[in-house]
Amino acid sequence: MRALCRACCEWSGPELSGPDLCAACGATRIVRHPELEALTIAHIDCDAFYASVEKRDRPELRYEPVIVGHPGGRGVVTTACYNARRYGVRSAMPMFQALERCPHATVIPPDMAKYRRVGLEIRDIFREATEIVEPVSLDEAYLDLSPENMVSTMPAAEALALIAHRVESEIGITVSVGLSANKLLAKLASEREKPRGFSVIGRAEAKRYLAALPVSKINGVGPSTERRLAAAGIVTIGDLQAVPEIELTAAHGKLGRRLAQFAVGEDDRAVQPDRPAKSISAETTFRRDTADLSALMVALEPLAARVATALDRKGLAGAAVVVKLKTATFQIVSRSRRLQRPTQRADILLEAARPIVEREADGRLFRLAGIGVDGLVPAAEADPPDLFGG
Repeated sequence: MRALCRACCEWSGPELSGPDLCAACGATRIVRHPELEALTIAHIDCDAFYASVEKRDRPELRYEPVIVGHPGGRGVVTTACYNARRYGVRSAMPMFQALERCPHATVIPPDMAKYRRVGLEIRDIFREATEIVEPVSLDEAYLDLSPENMVSTMPAAEALALIAHRVESEIGITVSVGLSANKLLAKLASEREKPRGFSVIGRAEAKRYLAALPVSKINGVGPSTERRLAAAGIVTIGDLQAVPEIELTAAHGKLGRRLAQFAVGEDDRAVQPDRPAKSISAETTFRRDTADLSALMVALEPLAARVATALDRKGLAGAAVVVKLKTATFQIVSRSRRLQRPTQRADILLEAARPIVEREADGRLFRLAGIGVDGLVPAAEADPPDLFGG
């Protein structure tokens, strides 16, 4: 059973360099699970999102308790950082009560426009792994990382580790990741280990794991349904597992049938993307910034192959090539070039990308390079043969 290092995103074999130490970097942030390389549905939740963004922008508050919300009057807590939560401060708590518990907290009024901008930046990182992203709110989303939906061929767990690393290094906040076989279990997994967590719930353990949880952990069970279930002696999901589906359906209709499925870890809800795929891309961050044209083009070669593979897998072709470069100062340069005809071929993408890279490689240092396509069309429109069969 291989283990994944969340620090360097490398895989280790069964024998690590020490007790739970990554063989590549020596870090202790190891994820191991019998189903780690088979599971593909994820839930990603930003840790104390609003407060984390404010701490990012005000580094002097990094280790201080921070509460986001409107002070005074009937103000309530919008978000509290984890330092403040240790004092018992919680979201939706009246502000006066929060300050009674943590009088030395810094209170910051919410800046929703800023949070929206950051949330969209994070969502863009998600979409560079898969277009099948279902946002739940500004700070959380479900991702379907099945092979047919991904640009790369890496396991979903590795893609998630890279996403978490990029959000932390590029956006400046942390996320918690849940990986499982469906949306219900992925959401529960993301809640297990916060902040900066990465938790896995496999199919084999799902029913046993669920049994000890309160029924309120099931999607769709609000306070009213929880009270009705409690009146029938059903308090935990284990209690629910003991009730035949026919009885639950008789008592609760369609919800009862859903409760019976959820209770044993079954969930057939698909991850519903909020927009159709308009582009496919792949990118890499360099270990060292580079200004060298040859190095940039070499870096684009495997990325173009990944894009070509994804296009073939999805039965699509691209009508334009897109090159993305990020400078050492985090300025993003994105340039596109229309192709003579749509293509699925990596060599054509690279040929079209070269003059763009040559133009932009003007001595600036770059920390990231990427290549992609937009103007997606059916594969039947791609790469017609030459007149003489060439």
